[in-house]
Amino acid sequence: MKPVKDVLQEKGNDIWSIDPEASVFEAIDLMAQKEVGALLVIKNDNLIGIISERDYTRKVILKGRESKKTKIKSIMTSPVICTDADQDVRRCMAMMTSKSIRHLPVLADNRLVGVVSLGDLVKVIIAEQDSKIQGFESYFRYRSDLL
Repeated sequence: MKPVKDVLQEKGNDIWSIDPEASVFEAIDLMAQKEVGALLVIKNDNLIGIISERDYTRKVILKGRESKKTKIKSIMTSPVICTDADQDVRRCMAMMTSKSIRHLPVLADNRLVGVVSLGDLVKVIIAEQDSKIQGFESYFRYRSDLL
């Protein structure tokens, strides 16, 4: 299975982030503009948290808080679970599943290089399975032609 750095190479290394002092409304607006489900929370070039649509629904909407008055720092998830760029896709998926997270920041030499989503990893695994199936089909077609 390929390393997660290869997934980033294919999908891109865009990193969307926000300051912890910004409002939750600003975060949701930025997520909508960028069509992403989470933003990294960065202060002084350091990754200090992550805010997702799930955080918004559970920690703002369901609690009756106001998104324009609530600061990101009060609802963000911290510390952030990250992975190394050389980690294999299956292990990343297993970690995300066991930790119930949908977005995983990727580090190379302790430097943030991108973010993968659970959907990104599912696409890779499906493509790998499709490739294996096609290989088996070709093999069995070839074998049946020999008989």
